[in-house]
Amino acid sequence: NLPDGVPMTEWVLSDADGVEVSNGSVLKEYTFFNFGAESAGEYKINIEISVYNDSGLDYKIASVDNTTNLTPEFTLPDSLDLTIASEENTMAFLPWVDAEAKKAGELVDDGPRPCWNAQDLGNWGWVLMGAELGGGRETAMLTGGAAGVPAWYMAFVSLSLSAISLLLLYPIMYKVYHRDSDDMLSHDHIERLTRDTIRTSAEELELVIDWDLFGFKERDLSIDIMVPYENTSATMLPSADVRAEILHKLLKEFTLFSVFKPVQMTARAVGATASIDFDTGIGVGVDDMGERDVVESGQGAGHVVSDYSTFFRDLHILSQVEDQVRDILNDFFMLRSDVELLMATVVSDEERLSISVIYKPTMKLAILRFKTKAGMIEDELKAVLNKKLAEILGERKLYIRTRNNLEKFSKKAGAGRVERTSSDPDRIAAVARQGGIAGRMLQTKLFGDILSTVEYTANEKRDFINRWGFWGLIVFVWIPFMASGVLVGAMLGLLSRMKFIRVLLACLFGGTVASITWAYTAEGIVTIMHKYKLELMIPIAIIAFVGMAVLHMRSTKARRQAELFEDEMFNVFHENIEEKYGVTD
Repeated sequence: NLPDGVPMTEWVLSDADGVEVSNGSVLKEYTFFNFGAESAGEYKINIEISVYNDSGLDYKIASVDNTTNLTPEFTLPDSLDLTIASEENTMAFLPWVDAEAKKAGELVDDGPRPCWNAQDLGNWGWVLMGAELGGGRETAMLTGGAAGVPAWYMAFVSLSLSAISLLLLYPIMYKVYHRDSDDMLSHDHIERLTRDTIRTSAEELELVIDWDLFGFKERDLSIDIMVPYENTSATMLPSADVRAEILHKLLKEFTLFSVFKPVQMTARAVGATASIDFDTGIGVGVDDMGERDVVESGQGAGHVVSDYSTFFRDLHILSQVEDQVRDILNDFFMLRSDVELLMATVVSDEERLSISVIYKPTMKLAILRFKTKAGMIEDELKAVLNKKLAEILGERKLYIRTRNNLEKFSKKAGAGRVERTSSDPDRIAAVARQGGIAGRMLQTKLFGDILSTVEYTANEKRDFINRWGFWGLIVFVWIPFMASGVLVGAMLGLLSRMKFIRVLLACLFGGTVASITWAYTAEGIVTIMHKYKLELMIPIAIIAFVGMAVLHMRSTKARRQAELFEDEMFNVFHENIEEKYGVTD
């Protein structure tokens, strides 16, 4: 950090007895010393750096002699004590290691000797932050220590990163996760809310729930719900859409009561109508066959001839209704340039006319650009059909279901975030949507995965904090490998229902001690490795720490997903269905 000008370095090198060994000067801000072949021993260097300004002179300072009659504008004197020793490599027994003895100099006085300017420290600050985010505090400290970054600066960068992440994310986490005791729903309240919502949804979807086989279980990680149902003649939805419709209403209720646990719901059709294919219409209305009037006639016992005239008359009428409905649907979708009709199923009886429509947006990148909701198209279509089918409908009710073929499950269910297991794509855990910018940010893929993993880790250590409280949280954040940083500590404090300020202070204090401890520990480790010629181990240690961090995150995520999508309740649910109804799939 010298001022502008021409630098000159002067030095005097003396041995332990004060005898001058060499001296010299050079027009540079650095210099080199040649100690010769027989150089082992103790030395003292007196050095002075001067800076001259030649802007007002009629000549340029080109040699040391030009500075004889000039007064320097800046001087920096210093002295150093050092020891030169001849050492053999401790790894010399290995065939690929050089066994030749090396001479090395060691500064006797303590303190950081490298000259770091603000630009260098700033650049290394970014490197240290990237290393800590990628491989943890240990990786960052070893990386900086190997490069000679001062320990105090490594501690400062680590603490700054912890403080920034904590002060930015913790208030958001607190707002999302913290609930006062009066606002929290108990297990019984959540189960009652779930049953009431499913009962209401079943009535709207014309389903019959088998409450004897209904399953509900609230765990630390999720809320598991098993819904067995029977289709009726008015049901127009396959199981996947039934699950999405019920989840949509349930997650809305959970949003109102701030229940943001993943909800894992399985909906399965049971009974005689379980095999109906609602996409093609195969099997729809077959239950009406059993209600037809039968006229017996003929000769001889057991000779029965059924009169199907009523059936064929109704079939002809249904065919006419279906043709007319399809013409209306084709005209409706031909007039729209943004969607096209893929499939339509029409079911008619004396009480109702049920229509199921599947459509697809026609624009490019429709998943991102198509904003029209299925409910809006459904309302428009219902108005057109009511107008044009007024004579045919009569007293019958009109039921319409529209479905966007490209719509994602998360949008159908109104979920803020959806998790899937790779082994079974049908196993889905959905989280209620959170409001506001902060809620949306926390439910993105990146932050959602981070916070869910952090929450899982915190749940594993909750007993420790419940026992030791504030001081236990400080130790948890401080001790290496016991936590992944201040965010885990913050989440742990939230789950243990500690006060906002106590959690903030514990994490800041624990993070400060951890940063300082690791900075000076890493500096000591690097010093020892240099002393015993183990520099090769430094990059190996850094790679090992990065690998351990990655493996730890992957294993934690895998353990969480395995626990989230455990099969015990799922398998029991299907076994009970098969025991009661037989194989229904």
